[in-house]
Amino acid sequence: MSGQEQRTDRLSILIEQFDQAREMAEVRLHGLGDEEYLWEPAPGSWSIRRREEATTPRAYGPGAWVIDKGAPEIPANEYAEVARQVADGMSVAKIAEDWSVSVERVEEVLAFTGEPEPDVVPITTIAWRLGHLHSCFAGQWEWTFGERRQDPHLLVDFTPSAALALERFWETIGRHRASLDTLTEEQLDTVGFSQYPYGSDADDVYVGTLAAANLEFIHHMAEIALLRDLWRARLAG
Repeated sequence: MSGQEQRTDRLSILIEQFDQAREMAEVRLHGLGDEEYLWEPAPGSWSIRRREEATTPRAYGPGAWVIDKGAPEIPANEYAEVARQVADGMSVAKIAEDWSVSVERVEEVLAFTGEPEPDVVPITTIAWRLGHLHSCFAGQWEWTFGERRQDPHLLVDFTPSAALALERFWETIGRHRASLDTLTEEQLDTVGFSQYPYGSDADDVYVGTLAAANLEFIHHMAEIALLRDLWRARLAG
């Protein structure tokens, strides 16, 4: 596309970024098998598991398989964001609700003046990364373009089949992408156009929410690509 033909409005830039990331992800996920999909690169990795075998306190899903989710906490790298939200007028009670922590915990974060310890991020399987991403996009679509009534944690039926998981995932991503074409400039500038209940979407301008969704897709797909590389290196060794 020539420079004269290329659109540079906000929505077009975000859509182009998403389309390019999706194309690269489709290439990187080609040939994913069940064993690799469920491979745990370290003991205690987060994954999807049969409901009766779940080991994390808030694992969720509507069916026989659930995705790991740990105890609620505000990550250290979000302390500054919490302070910004309060400065912008967001209530401590709302922040506590978003993170599923107590008001007292939010107040501790706001009062903290030192250098927070780096978060210990759980090692995950490809199944977890893909399932988490699927759950986020399914939930945000429901609470932006859908009926805004279904619990996001009940929208994705997790599966140990890599092929089925990918089929369902790309269907959700396709629906999300189609909805982007319907957006107007007014909607992009609307605070709370997304009412997704797990996070700050309801208090944010939608163009920022959309940019954050792109970032979520890109960084999780990069992590999946690395896990695929580690899987191949393991077999080669």
